Amino acid sequence: MLSLTFLGTSAACPTVERSVSSIAIQREGETLMFDCGEGTQRQMMRYGVGFTLCEIFFTHFHADHFLGVIGLIRTFGLQGREEPLHLYGPRGAARILRGAVALGVERSPFPIEIHELAVGDCLPRKQYDIEVLRADHGAAFGYALREHERLGRFDPEKALSLGIPEGPLWGRLHRGERVEWEDTSVSPPVRRSAGPEELVGPPRPGRLVVISGDTRPTEELVRAAAGADLLVHEATFSDEERERAAETRHSTAREAAQVALAARAKKLVLTHFSARFSIAAGELLDEAQAVFAEAVVARDGMTVEVPFADKGD
Repeated sequence: MLSLTFLGTSAACPTVERSVSSIAIQREGETLMFDCGEGTQRQMMRYGVGFTLCEIFFTHFHADHFLGVIGLIRTFGLQGREEPLHLYGPRGAARILRGAVALGVERSPFPIEIHELAVGDCLPRKQYDIEVLRADHGAAFGYALREHERLGRFDPEKALSLGIPEGPLWGRLHRGERVEWEDTSVSPPVRRSAGPEELVGPPRPGRLVVISGDTRPTEELVRAAAGADLLVHEATFSDEERERAAETRHSTAREAAQVALAARAKKLVLTHFSARFSIAAGELLDEAQAVFAEAVVARDGMTVEVPFADKGD
């Protein structure tokens, strides 16, 4: 399972309908957070995102993207948390986040590790990598979660037809090992062998999720999002405000859609909306869908599932 829950979709300040920036990615029982705006912990409770996360990735340090970490850390402490919390961000992360952690009177009872990243960094995990992308918004990042290739499909019917006993031998074949077994269906028994090339198909791609952060459209983002299963792109302004978008280093909905189209992404989710679109963001959706049909507008609490390209896996 790979899904994104949008905890906050407003830009700059919260509105009645929208909290400020935060996205939770849940993958195979693990939760990662990208940005932690004011009120994020309340949104986590409201929308069923557990407090077991161990890593928060900040795109940049404008207040609407990180102030929520202060209250979240305090709540973790009151819950008796003991596991380390890892905080990642661009240049200045150590100074800014240490200041945030120090606010209040309680000393955090659990370890907090702060990591300053650079564009091009790649954080390897067991089954995926987190890649750090350049954003055109000052000292700001985008992020990509890129899963590793998966094993090819194993053919159980062929394995049975060859007389390979079901069980550990099937697992070894699927992992790429050649195996031997004793075929007792003939007399006298015969020693046989088979290799993965006979029973396992070609490797299958993992999924790719790209989060733009606050940014102008960039060719680097297009390259990073090439073929993405899901692109999450900010759309602070409508097309009629494109000059203001350029001045403030943000994007319009149309520009976000142009990035998705150029990258040949499978789906685009727009987020980070100016307060004027707090209730109805239909104008932004219309602009985006005129360029890229598979565009949707995020709302607080919305969860988007990211299936494998070969559905059913």
